[in-house]
Amino acid sequence: MLFSPHQNALSRAAWLGEFRAMLALGAPLVLTNLAQIALTTTDVVILGRLGPSALAAATLGTNLYIAIQIFAIGVVSATSPMMAEALGRKRHAARDVRRTFRQGLWTAVIITLPSWVVLWHSEAVLLLFGQDPQLAADAQSFVHELQWGFLPFLGFIALRSFVSALERPIWALVVTAIAILFNVAANWVLVFGHLGFPALGLRGSGMATSLSNTFLFVSLTVVVLTNRKFRRYHLFGRWWRPDWPRLAGLWRLGLPIGATLGFEVTVFNAAVFLMGQFGMAAIAAHSIAIQIASASFMVPLGLGQAATVRVGRALGANDPDGITRAGWTAFALAISFMATMSMVMIAAPHLLIGAFIDIADPANAAVVQLAATFLFCAAVFQIVDGAQAIGAGMLRGLQDTRVPMIYAGLGYWGFGMPLSLFFGFYMGLQGLGIWIGLASGLAIVAVMMMARWIRRDRLGLVTAR
Repeated sequence: MLFSPHQNALSRAAWLGEFRAMLALGAPLVLTNLAQIALTTTDVVILGRLGPSALAAATLGTNLYIAIQIFAIGVVSATSPMMAEALGRKRHAARDVRRTFRQGLWTAVIITLPSWVVLWHSEAVLLLFGQDPQLAADAQSFVHELQWGFLPFLGFIALRSFVSALERPIWALVVTAIAILFNVAANWVLVFGHLGFPALGLRGSGMATSLSNTFLFVSLTVVVLTNRKFRRYHLFGRWWRPDWPRLAGLWRLGLPIGATLGFEVTVFNAAVFLMGQFGMAAIAAHSIAIQIASASFMVPLGLGQAATVRVGRALGANDPDGITRAGWTAFALAISFMATMSMVMIAAPHLLIGAFIDIADPANAAVVQLAATFLFCAAVFQIVDGAQAIGAGMLRGLQDTRVPMIYAGLGYWGFGMPLSLFFGFYMGLQGLGIWIGLASGLAIVAVMMMARWIRRDRLGLVTAR
């Protein structure tokens, strides 16, 4: 079909407009994700000064905490596509947005209560997984302080969904950046005992992180209550009133998101335990490579969050062309970035590894060699990792989460983990085999997610709610 020059000009203008909108929304979300990594990295750096035992105990406690938290984040983040769709359907849908936000807070409380029970007994949980008794006991003292930040952080996630749905994510970035400084100061005071406070060690770090999460929630709350563009939504008006149909809808959408994130996080957590079978050098090399890959992953993750909002708003406006532009623009940006990172990882692995350890030290030779090998695998799966993150974000914008959850379960645990075991142990490739399996799982999920996006019209996913 041929288009007139005028139609072609309109089409180019529409795509260029979408590109600008996606960058304006996605860039702050990417930076916010990177800032949240910096928030947790602060704890690691400070606790490292207490010695390896404290760091190991904190790592165990944090892994248990995050395993539960990532599921909760997934459920609460369902507020984002719901609010975006409402705003797309009606530009000033204050009532719908407020009711969705309110049920997001209810959801945060519902998830937090049983989570607190599990975290309070973290020592028993860690002992069930065969961890050292002393480390498990120390981890519990850390988690007992850390867990109180669980609820305010979920409240922050609901608020971040709100400002993102209104395409004003810069406020979440500003608050998170300030929280990093707050966390550094709180750790300095509570861990080492400055300004007249007692030195609390591990407990002090957990307390500092809880206070930082509370700071995130309170600060963004102040913003939405005072900023002219936000306060007219009266987000906290009658927050105690239930809305059972909307709460049920949020859980129908959010449970699969939480499960999808859980499948991905747990398969990578399991890979750490598998690496332990091949010695400390393999664990150290894996930690370095996965840290680099995780930092790179924050870009497609943020663009995926932006795609959820942009696709959701186009869905609410019943704009199939807008859905197409939003999805493919996010995809093109993410894949371009990940292809660039892939080339960097292949061309300069030692430069990246050198940021973590002294590559000139002969004692680190084995770690450097393994980390370079693992980084090559990470370079290979950068593109598919970005594709699965974007694919999931685009489908969430269409409020399509149940089938992607099945894809994630099959890809990560049905294919990726068995392949890791096969290549790592049966084929004798050890750590390299584990990474081959992880890369294969990511590739399978990416293909299934993108195939579903391409078939969205035939599957009836673009009908406005």
